[in-house]
Amino acid sequence: MPSEEFALVASDEEMVAKLIGRRPMGTYTVVVRRDDGSPVVMENAPLFDDGRPMPTRFWLADSLLNRVVGRLESSGAIDIVEAEIGIEAIATIHEAYEAERDATLPDGHEGPRPSGGVGGTRIGVKCLHAHYAYLLAGGDDAVGRWVEDKLRADGDHFDPATPGVATQLARAAGEDSEISR
Repeated sequence: MPSEEFALVASDEEMVAKLIGRRPMGTYTVVVRRDDGSPVVMENAPLFDDGRPMPTRFWLADSLLNRVVGRLESSGAIDIVEAEIGIEAIATIHEAYEAERDATLPDGHEGPRPSGGVGGTRIGVKCLHAHYAYLLAGGDDAVGRWVEDKLRADGDHFDPATPGVATQLARAAGEDSEISR
């Protein structure tokens, strides 16, 4: 379950639900945070609680990063990154992601399995958010690095010092905005 490393005003469950607009349907762990403890990237279990496959291992939960990556994606960046990185190199990223995710399946699992690579696809880029989340979580993802470079050029890259949802919730609750570790 989620890390308890941070003493938070709000639980990870509350913050993640606020960030993604609903309660997650499966087990996850927050693997990247802002300095104030706010979730940035969630690592999802390969199966939902009901046994259905969950292809997206790393989920970009941070609302600020979702907006700036969404703006990049809506500008036609998927076609550009596919041309610049190349479909073959992207296929290699998908294969590594799929192998890493599948290694987390329960021993002896015989039911449906997640399919595809980053964002559940095998060919090309489906979602820049998923590639960027994979990169932030420590994955070797050339598409994620491309996204980071574009965001950095625009001044919108990930800065863990920027306050996130934990600070927002603390302020809304009328508490000190400093969240201690």
